[in-house]
Amino acid sequence: MTDDPRAALLALVADPARRPVLLALDFDGTLAPLQDDPEASRVLPAAADALRALAAHPDRVRLALVSGRALADLHRLAEVPPGTVLIGSHGAERARVGEHGLDRDVVALDDDQAGRLARLGEEMQAVARGRDGVWVETKPAAVVVHTRLADPEVGDAAEQEALAVGARLGSVTLHGKKVVEVSVLTADKGAALVDLRDELGAGAVVCAGDDVTDEDAFRALGPDDLTLKVGEGRTVARYRTPDPQALALLLTDLAAALGDAESTRQPAAQGGPGA
Repeated sequence: MTDDPRAALLALVADPARRPVLLALDFDGTLAPLQDDPEASRVLPAAADALRALAAHPDRVRLALVSGRALADLHRLAEVPPGTVLIGSHGAERARVGEHGLDRDVVALDDDQAGRLARLGEEMQAVARGRDGVWVETKPAAVVVHTRLADPEVGDAAEQEALAVGARLGSVTLHGKKVVEVSVLTADKGAALVDLRDELGAGAVVCAGDDVTDEDAFRALGPDDLTLKVGEGRTVARYRTPDPQALALLLTDLAAALGDAESTRQPAAQGGPGA
């Protein structure tokens, strides 16, 4: 394999034996630059254009977003093309984007899980109370403490308290960039991605992400898949790209290559003797 992620990506998708390739991308910090206000996050225009172009080649590429965001927020903010699979809450939620909405898998909690989720919400609200810039998000199967807007010392203290709550009440606790998420379900991006690959019959997976929670997905994939770390930090990913803008350029190049291949193939498919 080459050390150039662009060359490796183009070679992988060009290989007929690997089709379709599952292109699984994180949202925040990967397709969308990180924002202090999560509501301000949007896919970069160049990346959005590339995803729409890639969606026109479902025989070669299948699209998925694999995010820690709740599914409803991911769908509202990401603006991805129909046919894209959305995996939210680090694998606990899943849906497919349709022409008129989401074809959603329902998250079902038993009585114990529902009770723990309620207690998590109460205790995490207590963690945030009185701390400026710390706020709590409730998902269908998890509670999240966000500290991006807090002073570093305040945020660090809140994160440590949230981790202690998670150790008592959660099934899975994830500590990402300025965020602690505690789920009452056992789910992670890696397991969700492997399940999706098997369902689609994908010949290979391309996975890109920026956060420590994306490392679960990188570790779950095989040596013939393509893993791509966006930004700085330790990683088990095979490749690295500096920022979402650079990833958008890679996606643009991939979409252009598929478009060129399709235009070259069309005359051969339609032509012939006497045509």
